[in-house]
Amino acid sequence: MGDEMLNAVGLAGPGVAAWRAHDLSLLRGRGARVVGSIWGRSVQEFGSAALAMRGADVVALEINASCPNLEGRSKIFAHSASMTADIVAASQAAELPLWVKLSPNTPDLVEIAAAALDAGASALVLVNTLLGLAVDVESRRPTLGNGGGGVSGPGLLPVSLRAVYECRDAFPDAAIVGVGGISSGEDAVAMAMAGADAVQVGSASFANPRAPWLVQRELARWMRRHGVATWRELRGVAHA
Repeated sequence: MGDEMLNAVGLAGPGVAAWRAHDLSLLRGRGARVVGSIWGRSVQEFGSAALAMRGADVVALEINASCPNLEGRSKIFAHSASMTADIVAASQAAELPLWVKLSPNTPDLVEIAAAALDAGASALVLVNTLLGLAVDVESRRPTLGNGGGGVSGPGLLPVSLRAVYECRDAFPDAAIVGVGGISSGEDAVAMAMAGADAVQVGSASFANPRAPWLVQRELARWMRRHGVATWRELRGVAHA
C-alpha cells in the first residue's frame, strides 16, 4: 500500500479514570495542552464517557463518531445526521468544548456536520479513515482478522482536503480541524488554504514519533519563505 496504512486496531485504552490519573497528569506535567478523545458503542456510552471527563484538565473533548472497525458500516454514528446529533447532545455532560470527528465514508458529510454543529459541537474534525480491505492472495482470505479496516496515510490527503474545503464553504464561521494524510509542512499549508483552523498529525507518527514537530518546523519555514506571519493569513485562501 505504499506509505498508506490499513489497520483494525480498534480503540483499546485504559479507560477514562486511568487515563486521567496517569496519562493526562503526565502530559499536563510536561506543559502540553491536551484534547481528550472518547468513543462509545451507544449514545449512553458516549454520555457516560463524557460525564467521566467532566472537570478534566483538557482544552476540549473530541467525540470520535466515525471509527469504522468497531461495528458494521451501517451502525457508524457519523453516517447518520440524527445519530451524530444524539451523541453530541449526550456528550454535553462533559461540560467541555466538543470537537466531533466525522467520517469521509458518506455522501452526506456536510449534512452530518451541520447536525453536529446544531447539536452543540464547538469544532469539526475532518476526517477519520476511509474504509478499506486487503486480501491475502495465498490464503484467499482478508488480511485483517475482522475483514476490513481503516485506510490512513498520505493517500487520504485529497479526501480530507475536500472535506475541509466543502465544510468551510458550508460553514464559514465554524472551527475546523483538518486531519488525514498530513506528513509535511506543505500538507499543513494546503489544509489551512482549504479552510482548516488547525491540523492533526496521525499516521505519520507511527513511522516517526517526531512527525508533528517536523511538520510544525517545515510549516514555519514555508511561512517565513513566503512572507506569511500567521496561520490566519492562509486560512481559506483557496476559496477566493
